[in-house]
Amino acid sequence: MRTKRILITGGAGFLGSHLCDRLLAQGHDILCLDNLFTGNKNNIRHLIGHSNFEFIRHDITQPIYLEVDEIYNLACPASPVHYQFNPIKTIKTNVMGAINTLGLAKRVKAKILQASTSEVYGDPEIHPQQEEYWGRVNPIGIRSCYDEGKRAAECLMMDYRRQNQVRIKIVRIFNTYGPRMAIDDGRVVSNFIVQALRGQDITVYGDGSQTRSFCYCDDLIEGLIRMMDTPDEVIGPVNLGNPSEFTIFELAENVIRLTGSTSRIVFRPLPQDDPTQRRPDIARARQLLAWQPVVPLTEGLAKTIAYFREVLFPR
Repeated sequence: MRTKRILITGGAGFLGSHLCDRLLAQGHDILCLDNLFTGNKNNIRHLIGHSNFEFIRHDITQPIYLEVDEIYNLACPASPVHYQFNPIKTIKTNVMGAINTLGLAKRVKAKILQASTSEVYGDPEIHPQQEEYWGRVNPIGIRSCYDEGKRAAECLMMDYRRQNQVRIKIVRIFNTYGPRMAIDDGRVVSNFIVQALRGQDITVYGDGSQTRSFCYCDDLIEGLIRMMDTPDEVIGPVNLGNPSEFTIFELAENVIRLTGSTSRIVFRPLPQDDPTQRRPDIARARQLLAWQPVVPLTEGLAKTIAYFREVLFPR
């Protein structure tokens, strides 16, 4: 297999760092780019000093000039707490980040994969969500900096392909979890696990009947790499996520059971524009990538709980 020079934007983040691990293990040269706004150097500390690994502290809203064969554009805060903290920065990261990485791909004739999101479907009217569905997004809501930013990034990807023949790939990532999630990122899996391990009340927004589909990070990374390795005519978008659907209340019960916690479940009002249902149709991923998740929720949660237990209560 030919050694490739691969740029991963957002490479010190939760998913980016796992992608660095996998591609390094395959023998590639990895350029990990991150401004550390939500990424964390601890996620890649074990890679510093590796002969095939280079960390570049840089904000992708600014142009960068590199020589690379492939680009995985993962740079963007991905949890509501983080992307709503500075919404203007969020949409700039999505739009300017796409323009700058696409400009780089165009200059050096690199292949580029855009990490889009299930949030492009908004609060969907169809279930499960298929790639042909255009979505139902509030363009002026508190989540729109992320939702519309990712939709604009997809638009830019397609236009750079049509106008400049840039080789693009688009994946839409559904809820993903695992080790290296941030303690304070506000996502439901990390929230519940941290609250349970600390013995705090577990906060469920709404009545807990809203559904999500949870994909373990190892499965997701496998899907990203398989998508990048498809022929040039395969551009997507392709849903990547776990089609097993759980209510938020079921997730809370699972976390309490697996942590052995005595935490109570308490209910709070549902945030604005929070989707009531979310489950991917992954027929396209099965067909084009021969991919589907293999890690069941209980197994993935157990590994994630072990990680957070070590972070919160180091030996």
